[in-house]
Order: sequence, then C-alpha cells, then structure tokens
Amino acid sequence: MTVLVAYDGSEPAQKAVKRAFDEYSDEEIVLLRVVEFADGYTGASIKAIQDLLGERRETAAAELREDLSELVDTTDVDFRMEVAAGNPAREVVSYAQEHDIDHIIVGSHGRKGVSRVLLGSVAEQIVRRAPVSVTVVR
Repeated sequence: MTVLVAYDGSEPAQKAVKRAFDEYSDEEIVLLRVVEFADGYTGASIKAIQDLLGERRETAAAELREDLSELVDTTDVDFRMEVAAGNPAREVVSYAQEHDIDHIIVGSHGRKGVSRVLLGSVAEQIVRRAPVSVTVVR
C-alpha cells in the first residue's frame, strides 16, 4: 500500500504527516510538496520559468527535509519526498492517479461558511476529485 501525504508546511499538514507516520509506518509513504506559481508568470520566457521552478523545487525539498526531521522519527519508515509545481489540489490528485497511490492524507484548516467559499478549500477539492480514499486531518 502506498500513502500520499499532501504537505505545505502548515500546522494541519504537519498533523497529516504525523498521522501517516503513526498509522502507516509499515507502508510506503510519499510526502508531496506542491510549489504554486502565480498567474503573472505567463508572460515570462520559458527558460526563466524553468529556472525559477528549479530553484523553488530545491527550496521546497530542503524545507520539507528540515520540517520532517523536527516532526517525526523517520527511522524504519519507508518514505520518499516529491515536489511538484502547479495548483495544489490538481497536482495531488494527478500524482495519485499517475503513481498508483492507495490512500491520500491531507490537512485541513477547518474553515467554514463564507471563509471557505471565498478562499476555497484544497482539502475539499482533493476529496471531491481523488481516485482513492482520502483522510482529512484537522
């Protein structure tokens, strides 16, 4: 079984990582960090975007490694870290579809009402679109 954990550095995402390592330590765990790009980059040259993407991926991977060492004991847990670029919900769902993921764990800020409608909910979009079961951690 392979478990995908969506990670953005937030407190809910940290709780999702802890849940994955506590409950699925005998399974393969994939920590996915999605780097978002603002729409303003569309006019930039392709080369500039590729360079920026490379830098952001390296930074995100380094931050993820640092956070992970502070959050959980990684001894004897089979895990890997991946970094993608784009819309977080779309990238998590795409990764799950393309990499034979069996379960997704995602943190949620727990926004309700107008706040959720205005800001959107990555966790909700993942739950609606995911090809597998999703656990939402608050």
